[in-house]
Parts: sequence; structure tokens; C-alpha cells
Amino acid sequence: MTCSVKGVLTQNLRKVVSVNGVVIRHDEISREAQNHPAPTPIAAWTAAARALTVRELLLQEARRTDIDADPCTDGEGRTETAEEASIRALVEQEVSTPVPDEAACRRYYQQNLKRFRSADLYEVAHILIAARPGDHAGYAAARAEAETLTAALRDAPERFAESARAHSACPSQAVGGNLGQVSPGDTTPEFDAALAAMVPGETSTAPVASRFGHHIIRLDRKIAGCQLPFEQVRDRIAGYLIDRARHTAIAQFVARLAARAQVSGVDLPTTADLRVS
Repeated sequence: MTCSVKGVLTQNLRKVVSVNGVVIRHDEISREAQNHPAPTPIAAWTAAARALTVRELLLQEARRTDIDADPCTDGEGRTETAEEASIRALVEQEVSTPVPDEAACRRYYQQNLKRFRSADLYEVAHILIAARPGDHAGYAAARAEAETLTAALRDAPERFAESARAHSACPSQAVGGNLGQVSPGDTTPEFDAALAAMVPGETSTAPVASRFGHHIIRLDRKIAGCQLPFEQVRDRIAGYLIDRARHTAIAQFVARLAARAQVSGVDLPTTADLRVS
């Protein structure tokens, strides 16, 4: 941690975070920070402070409005605390979420057609020359071996399966390197990108590097994805729009509470900052 980062973090730790005079202790924020993964300790601390500030705002409003709620138990046997039950009941009472109609769902579908396509499928085989990126000498040696194999297969592509059985570090070596059908996300990003640029029948002209080592890839067949009909995705779209509307409505409710409260030590969004995406 650099001196400047330490300085900013120390400055944050000196802040008194409070809601209407109720102080949120630094040890509470530090514990909560574990639930907010972030690129830096400062960002995690800030996210935790905001989360606990929002929680305190909601608890104070629940007490002010005399919210009384029995804790619920989920399907796995976990039971809410009394405070969690109060917050849930407050939100249920104060926040209404509109249900999208057919027109809204169709409009979202038409505006986001690319989101509603089935994934491309690739029938593919590969040879993996394994190496760890941190082992620079081993990684370079694996690259050299993969380049030699690539050159040999350029002259004798029919020997791909034989080479996979002899050299590949992947379990697929037993079936000549055949991976069967894969779709984007099934392999590494580098592997995915290489497949997208290839045509059926092609073998990669250079080894493809990944965290596992170096791959020699052969694309046997590509089955292009197709547009999914609206009727097939309508419920998914409706669920997404409901979740988005609920998130926005809760954020606006919290922003209204924050505007009426005395909050110190942390910045919270106001209603002017909120926009429906």
C-alpha cells in the first residue's frame, strides 16, 4: 500500500459517520467492508460506510413509522433478525413496483435484440501444451513446442488427432483432442476470441496463449446462434424490468430519506442523481 493510499484511508478512518446523530462505529464499517469486494481498501471501506448508513436510515424510518414485522424464514432455514424484518416491511409498505405490461416488454425486446439470441456453438478440437504464466522459462518453452507442432500440422493436418494423443496435456487427448460442442464462456476468453475469428475446417495458424498454456485449435463446425422469439423470453424480460424498477424505486426512497436526514462522513446519492437506465 503506497503512502498516498495509506493517507487517504487514514483520513477516511478519522471521519465520523453518523445518521441523525447516531454514530456508525469504525469497527462496524471495517467488518462490513469484507462484504464489499473492491479494487482498493478505500473503495471497500466507502462502500461499507454507505451500506451501513442506508441501513441506519431505513431502521430509523421503520421506528418512526412504528413498523412491526415478524421475522421470516427462507427455504434454507435462515431467519431474519428483527431489524432485517423491519427494513423489509418498511420497503414493502413504502415502495411500490409497477408490473410491466406487454407493450413495455415488447419494446425492451425490440431495443435489445442482440441480448436475446441463442449462443453460437462450435465443434472444436485442440492440443494443449501446458504451462503456467508465472513460470517464464517454462511458458516460453511451451510456446516453442506449440509453434513447432503448429508448423508440422500445417503440412500434415490429418495428423492432428495423433499429435493430440502424443502431446496434449488436456484430458481430451484420449479422443484426439476433441472437445465436442462448446459455446462462448465455456473456454478461456483467448480461446473464445480465436474461435470467433476462425472458419470451419481451419486450424489456428499460431498457438493461442491462455492461463493454461498454449493451444493449437481446430474448428470443425460452427452452428450460428439464432434470434429467440419474444414469446420465449417474455417472462425473463418482465422479471428483469420488475427488478430494475424495484431497484430504482428503492434508491429513490432512500434518497428522499437522506435528503431529510442529517448524514455526515459519507456521501449518498440524491434524487437528482438517480436516473432510470
